Formats: sequence, structure tokens, C-alpha cells
Amino acid sequence: MRHLIDIRDFTQEEVADLLAVAERIIADPVAYQDVCAHKRWATLFFEPSTRTRLSFEAAMQALGGSVLGFSSADSSSAAKGETVGDTVQTVGCYVDIIAMRHPREGAPHLASLRSPVPVINAGDGGHNHPTQTLTDLLTIQREKGRLDNLVIGMAGDLKFGRTVHSLINAMAPYPGISFVLMSPPELRVPDYIREDVLDKYNVPYVETDDMEGALGDLDVLYMTRVQKERFFNEADYIRLKDRFILDQERLRFARGDLSILHPLPRVNEISVKIDDDPRAAYFRQVKNGMIMRMALILKLLDLEVA
Repeated sequence: MRHLIDIRDFTQEEVADLLAVAERIIADPVAYQDVCAHKRWATLFFEPSTRTRLSFEAAMQALGGSVLGFSSADSSSAAKGETVGDTVQTVGCYVDIIAMRHPREGAPHLASLRSPVPVINAGDGGHNHPTQTLTDLLTIQREKGRLDNLVIGMAGDLKFGRTVHSLINAMAPYPGISFVLMSPPELRVPDYIREDVLDKYNVPYVETDDMEGALGDLDVLYMTRVQKERFFNEADYIRLKDRFILDQERLRFARGDLSILHPLPRVNEISVKIDDDPRAAYFRQVKNGMIMRMALILKLLDLEVA
């Protein structure tokens, strides 16, 4: 039995296989519409979500399966003090696979140790978000035609941004990758990402707070919001939240073949006026999320189309 807690749980070869399955689903979705018939999926979301929860549910339904679960801790027995371990052991009696989002870092890993069925980490605090990373990889591959020899810019909250941490982990082993990390000093990537990932793989990177000066070098721009829910001091959030905003004025500094990604939700960090620009890939990225999660379900349930 396999779980997906960290993107590094899968080898590059396994990721490549998942991407290939996703491309086959895109090419012929009808062929996959009954492959999960009579399979049940649980979404255990102890933290709010729109895209991740609904795309998981849509993915299972598109495969012919059914879905149950909860969308907040308040609507589960966690409100009465039940542990994560007891929750997953209980829910695992009813379903074939579980996706869990939790505000505590490491909670999905603890759940996987007790679960009788595969567990997917749907985001744990500021730590990891591996299914968003798989979505990002599929989007980059479809937008750029490759996953190597790219300059990837990341802007905004790089300290608490779990999607940023997961994507750096996933992209670092590919040849020819370099990063431009754009953030205020207070929101730079954590030391463990710098030391255990970037330095380990000898990945070139630059840290800067000059967004305009960096845009012209980028193949991919990965925007993030400054996450109010990760701050203990509202004054710090207010001081930092508008530092990195992509608008039409700033976009003039970017190349014509730039691909703009965002894990969403956005607040104001990308102007809505950019949505119709062909470089804006973030809503195509949303659709890729459902497809990629379909491929992941098939892998963890060891299912194939005949």
C-alpha cells in the first residue's frame, strides 16, 4: 500500500508515468469514466479548501467512483477531541482511499501510519502540498513542452507557501533548472529548503525583492498570495501583503513566452486584467488539477484501463 505525503515519495520515473497517464486521460476521458466504479473516496478537510477538495471529488466522480467526507473540522468528531489516528481508522472502514488536509504540519503523515487505506496529503500547514505540485508539473509540461532547462521565478510568500516548497523539491533534480526567489526578507524560503534541496542538488538560485528586474529572465512565474492565516501578527500581514503584485505595468518587463502559474486562491497579487493574457495559465492549471488527481487515484488504487 502506497501513500503520498511528500512529493519525494515518488521517483522521477513514477512522476513521469503519472504525467503520461494524465495526458492519456486528457486525450480520451471517456475511456476512464468507469474505472473506479464501486470505489469510495473520502475527503477529510480539517482546513478550508475550494479547488483541492472539489477537484479531488470531481476526479473520483469522473472515474465513476463515489465521494464522502467533511469540509471542516467543526463538522467532524475532531470538534469533540477525536485524534487524527482514530478518524482515519474509522473512515478507512468505509472507503478505499483518503485525502486529508490539516493545518498541522505532519498530520497526514501521522494519519498514514494508522490508516488501513492509502492516504494523500492535500496540504499540511506550511509544509507540503504534493498533489498541487503534480498539477504544477503537468501544467509546466503542457505550457512549456518540457520540465528541464527552465528558469522558474517564485514570488510572494515563500516562507509559508507549501506549494512553493513542494515544487522546489520536485523541480530541483531536473537538469538545467534554476530559480529566482522573489520575496520580502521576512518571507524568504526556509533554511531547510535552501540547504536540503537547492544546495544538495547544486541548483542555481537568486533571492531578490526586485520583481521588475527579474521578470525578463523567467520561463515560468509562480505567483503566491501572502497567507493571512499563517501570521500571528496582523500588522505584519498588512505590511507585507501588497509587496509583490503582478499587474499590467509590471508584466511589460516579462517575455512574450512567459507562463504565469498560481496555486490559487488569489487575493490581489495578480490583477484580474491579466486573466485574458495568453501567458496567464492559472485557470488551465486548475483544470489540470482534476486530471492529475485522476491519474493519482488510479496509481494508488493500482487500477488500469483495460
